[in-house]
Amino acid sequence: MRTYGLSRRAVLAGTAATAALTAVPAFQGRAHAATDDTAAAASGAAAYRWRNAVIGGTGFISGVLFHPSVRGLAYARTDIGGAYRWDDATSQWVPLTDHIGWDDWNLLGVEAIAVDRAHPDRVYLAVGTYSQPWAGNGAVLRSDDRGATWTRTDLTVKLGANEDGRGAGERLLVDPRDSDTLWLGTRHDGLLKSPDRGATWASADFPAQANASGQGVMFLVAAGRTLYAGWGDGDGSATATALYRTTSSGGWEAVPGQPTGTAAKVPIRAAYDSTTRELYVTYADTPGPNGHSTGSVHKLNTATGKWTEVTPVKPGGTTADGSKDTFGYGGVAVDVRRPGTVVVSTNNRWAAVDTLFRSTDRGRTWTSLKDAAVFDVSETPYLKWGEEKPKFGWWIQAIGIDPYDSKHIVFGTGATLYATRDLKNWAPQIRGLEETSVRQLISPPAGDAHLLSGLGDIGVMYHELLTASPSRGMATNPVFGTATGLALAAAKPSYVVRTGWGDKGNGAYSNDGGQTWAPFAAQPDIAKSAPGPIATSADGSTLLWTFVHWDGTKYAAHRSTDNGATWTEVSSFPKGATPVADPADPTLFYAYDTDTGTLYASTDSGASFTIRATGLPSGDSQFKIAAAPGRSGDLWLSAKWNGLYRSTDGGATFTKVTSCWASYTLGFGKAADGADYPAIYQVGATEAITAVYRSDDEAKTWIRINDDAHQWGWIGEVIAGDRRIFGRVYLGTNGRGIQYGDPA
Repeated sequence: MRTYGLSRRAVLAGTAATAALTAVPAFQGRAHAATDDTAAAASGAAAYRWRNAVIGGTGFISGVLFHPSVRGLAYARTDIGGAYRWDDATSQWVPLTDHIGWDDWNLLGVEAIAVDRAHPDRVYLAVGTYSQPWAGNGAVLRSDDRGATWTRTDLTVKLGANEDGRGAGERLLVDPRDSDTLWLGTRHDGLLKSPDRGATWASADFPAQANASGQGVMFLVAAGRTLYAGWGDGDGSATATALYRTTSSGGWEAVPGQPTGTAAKVPIRAAYDSTTRELYVTYADTPGPNGHSTGSVHKLNTATGKWTEVTPVKPGGTTADGSKDTFGYGGVAVDVRRPGTVVVSTNNRWAAVDTLFRSTDRGRTWTSLKDAAVFDVSETPYLKWGEEKPKFGWWIQAIGIDPYDSKHIVFGTGATLYATRDLKNWAPQIRGLEETSVRQLISPPAGDAHLLSGLGDIGVMYHELLTASPSRGMATNPVFGTATGLALAAAKPSYVVRTGWGDKGNGAYSNDGGQTWAPFAAQPDIAKSAPGPIATSADGSTLLWTFVHWDGTKYAAHRSTDNGATWTEVSSFPKGATPVADPADPTLFYAYDTDTGTLYASTDSGASFTIRATGLPSGDSQFKIAAAPGRSGDLWLSAKWNGLYRSTDGGATFTKVTSCWASYTLGFGKAADGADYPAIYQVGATEAITAVYRSDDEAKTWIRINDDAHQWGWIGEVIAGDRRIFGRVYLGTNGRGIQYGDPA
């Protein structure tokens, strides 16, 4: 099941939030995870080296945490892409959760991180991406070696690292009074407590009543020996409570005198200055990161109980162009080396753009760090979003101040982690952290780039190198948010087309292999609100574009024979299907109607389609047809748990492949030496393992090429072999970017 909705991140500079396709994995039938005793497939296993194709971030950094007692040690969490540890020696982030496998895909979203000041090697993660009924329960991972290895405790409750409120926190806390005691705030099940370092959990008494649709505990923070908990389900009224604290008897109570009103309705984050004994709390009117329209910052003197509002700028004013300046407050961090120094962030401030405010006098006066900021994004050019320069940031809820360097500040955005060492010059501190949700991958048979990619939120990339972020950044003219289609003319690889969500057009073509682009001269009216996949004939003379709204509504396909200058409807094409061009015959196209299990074909360059085969697996929009390169009519159908099917007669008949029982996505690469058929790569299962496989003998046998340390959650969207390098494969993940593997 694929669901269509608004993008997790609004990333187009200077534009409104753009609708995007967001894939949510759907599982039915048998589910299988890789285990040590089944690690070898029937035909053995091959050693591979796996790395990220470098882009640099591209996802929402929802939390960043410097270790308070170890110089150079920090952790970061993401909403769908796992957790990372900063390696100060190599100046890069090390992924900590790539071992999470297919069955456990829901655990790749990290709700919260906790560290232990007294035991520097200990780290804890609360993991669980969705709290919906179709998602599994959350878990707590605990490590004694800074995340090199983990022990897992499954919870009986669900967490929501990719839901509203995901930038709040941290919701997980090591009790400073007893390192064996952990606390976990949940969204819908109240407060949990563990007496044994996270091995077991039970409900803790808490004054607020949890509910199935609320936010629950937004954060947990220690102020000396007192613990504070933010509560996200209040209404902002004078009788509502948004902040609780522990009592001397061990219970919890409402903090007296706390602020009320819409601007203080939802507490987002808190930070404690142990020298001044002041707790700073940021507030907004919604959990965020989207939807904030007002907010505030308040501090509590924990010694006297006095509250003081210290909001840098109150939302609701008017910008220079007359726009309403609405926003909330998100991140907050204190400088442990300089008492009274605190940094807070605005959030969801689209008119004037978000900023960090810094105060050195306990919040009495503030300076906007954006005003003097100089950005260097040469290492990650996509961060310009097609403009002349990058903007300061958006969705800023994660802030950290290095406890060993007051001028080393980092903050997360919807796409990266920026850092400064002098409060003026900023650059991404993002090496090693890749969170892209990948939709399309093409390895051209010729040209400078071995890889083109279509991505969630950042459009299309041209990868002239795999070890550096694409120098051109995201494809422009026009800029897309999420790419919905990417296709290359098999006999004319210099011609490429792309489609996606954009404010200045939804389709474009390239005559230089994807280096530069031009928008289609025209497009069907439905393209703006429902851009879908596109295909180009082998010679590039015909385009077929299909349309699917984010709510799932399907529309008629359209065809162009003049490079997108004019379009005509193709009524015989099954609505919502993905068009596939024959790689050898430019007059042939195919379409698989997943609703009915019917294969359609066109012999007149896409002008009309007729039924070729019926009775094939149906009912899942993620079933996929792939055409073997250089061959006419050689089709492969990945039907997930229904198996893998092949047709060698253009879809007239299909035969089930007996060498595997499940196939989720399939692609082709250069043939092995001495072989006369391309190498086949798939995410599927030959026996009990859902993993990444390669076949060098037309799917008669398979070799597993990933291992238990490299699984990346759900990986069922797209895979492609390199057309010029045997053994190299590109794998799309749903939150860990593009992984590429080479034989070791």
